[in-house]
Amino acid sequence: MLNLTRRSLLAGISTSLAAQTLPFSGNWSPRQLAKTLLPREQWKPFPNISERAPWEAIPNDMRQSILAGAKGYAKRPWGDLPATLFMEFKRTGNRSHYEDVSFDRRKKLVSLVIGECIEGQGKYLDEISNGIWHICEESFWGVPASFANKDGLPDILDPTLELFAGETSALLAWVDYLLDAKLDGVSKLLRPRIRLEAEKRIIAPGLAHDDYGWMGLRSKSPVNNWNPWISSNWLITSLLLDANVERRTATVHKILRCLDRFLAGYPEDGGCDEGPSYWHRAGASLFDTLDWLRMASNGGLDFFAMPLVKEIGRYIYRAHIADTWFVNFADAPAKVPPSGDLIYRFGRAIGDQRMMAFGAWGERKPFFLRDSIGRVLPALFNANELHQAKSAAPLLRDVWFPQLQVMAARTQEGTAKGLYVAAQGGHNAESHNHNDVGNFIVYAAGQPAIIDIGVERYTAKTFSPQRYEIWTMQSAFHNCPTINGVMQQAGREFRATEVSHTANDAAAEFRLNIEKAYPASAGVRDWKRVIRLDRAAGRVAISDRYALAAGPKELTLTLMTPLEPRASSGMVELAPRVKVLFDPALLAPRIEKIAVTDESLKSVWGTTLYRLLLVAVNPKQEGAFEVRIEASH
Repeated sequence: MLNLTRRSLLAGISTSLAAQTLPFSGNWSPRQLAKTLLPREQWKPFPNISERAPWEAIPNDMRQSILAGAKGYAKRPWGDLPATLFMEFKRTGNRSHYEDVSFDRRKKLVSLVIGECIEGQGKYLDEISNGIWHICEESFWGVPASFANKDGLPDILDPTLELFAGETSALLAWVDYLLDAKLDGVSKLLRPRIRLEAEKRIIAPGLAHDDYGWMGLRSKSPVNNWNPWISSNWLITSLLLDANVERRTATVHKILRCLDRFLAGYPEDGGCDEGPSYWHRAGASLFDTLDWLRMASNGGLDFFAMPLVKEIGRYIYRAHIADTWFVNFADAPAKVPPSGDLIYRFGRAIGDQRMMAFGAWGERKPFFLRDSIGRVLPALFNANELHQAKSAAPLLRDVWFPQLQVMAARTQEGTAKGLYVAAQGGHNAESHNHNDVGNFIVYAAGQPAIIDIGVERYTAKTFSPQRYEIWTMQSAFHNCPTINGVMQQAGREFRATEVSHTANDAAAEFRLNIEKAYPASAGVRDWKRVIRLDRAAGRVAISDRYALAAGPKELTLTLMTPLEPRASSGMVELAPRVKVLFDPALLAPRIEKIAVTDESLKSVWGTTLYRLLLVAVNPKQEGAFEVRIEASH
């Protein structure tokens, strides 16, 4: 086993900042944590396989769904992860081939372990042991896309704590905890192997490094979802596996310091600039981490009364449109199956009844193992409460995130009928950013009409200097103007100004100036955009008033849609949902059909998208357009 000195355990623990600027670590020294955390052998977050009654009380529909999955996975191979598959990312940019095999190994192990715990008959223990051994033999627990070695292969002497290394260690920690002595019955070397690998790959590097960018400990720049996501898994690894009390305490304190950095970069409105799907690994992973801390201290470490933590939780139902459709600016997909139990428990922790009801509404049947095992377990043992809870999607009438500069409004609260609009300001250096200042979406009767298409499956190019060569990232493929062929640019300086929002019973209105989102070559002196939902008229109006440095050759307004456009004078019908109205003396429609080949986009939009271009007729140096979107009847 690896050993760390007392000095190295406490290295990097800083008290230079006032406690009030460190909401998690500021009031908790390692010594206080040591007194508050339950000893590892006393912490029993869930029943293990030997405690049969709780496993047998899991609802039968969930049991049967899990057992059917385990039976299917038992017949599947573990898959091979050769060096050339790992190097494919460096050689071709493809990250999916390696990830598909790696992730499937872990899904299979989760399915077999939960199936074994439910049945308790030893049927899957040998195959589980194979899975443990396969994963422990992997040179690297993460994925190639998270790896910076220029050689293309991981260096086993320099383990890196990243997203999926953390996920893997947490999975093996839960396997060790749940199966306990049953694993010893197969071989007494399995559990020591798990602990050895977790220690050298996760626990030791986590304490030794302050230079991982996701920690935020050497920079004041905001961090993203990596911070709480890795922290949650690092924490579980330590709480469940680390028998060294001093090191375990030092780990918890360092994780609190990392979470301080996460919260420091979060807007006060709780808005997630990475979008709803990433909220499940940003705000929701913050919840995971805080929930484990509260459980592991018998409530002594409870941070859920913090106002910002509450706002972070509420984001997920504020971004909800209808069914599984969510406001999806940035890299997020428009369709997000919500993790119902997770949302419910977050709502319960912050005392938010609407969030609890949304979580109960979002829990789908039949139950399937769609998430990390650390989220599956509470869902299993919370199922009876969840199934009896009030179930409703809030469908809020008006939403406004002033720091994020995102608004949303619908015709009437509590129903998806009528129109829904969401729009954004912000800047072009947000996490998982697209160049999309002034972008908006419109849904009719809960279904998409004018859309943000999202992002294709990630490749090396997605997070490279060539990111904005990808069409899905460009403002010309968002619902934004293109000026003389010039699109918006990437960077913090390309932003919205003069942003405001008002909402009342009659209307909701969002105003902004998008002039500074464009480079000097566009020649924009002023471009004010107003997006207004008129509730009584059932209409969304987009009004653009502009002034340019010189007379333009071309001005184009883009509208992206999954619905086939049919153009006539002054109108384009997007059957069967909406019609787009405009002055034909000012704008002329042009329609481009886009064949969708990417599997991620196809799963949301199907095989075809359309780019509706409203091209200015004889554009002037100064002018104004209005585009009205109304529901079809």
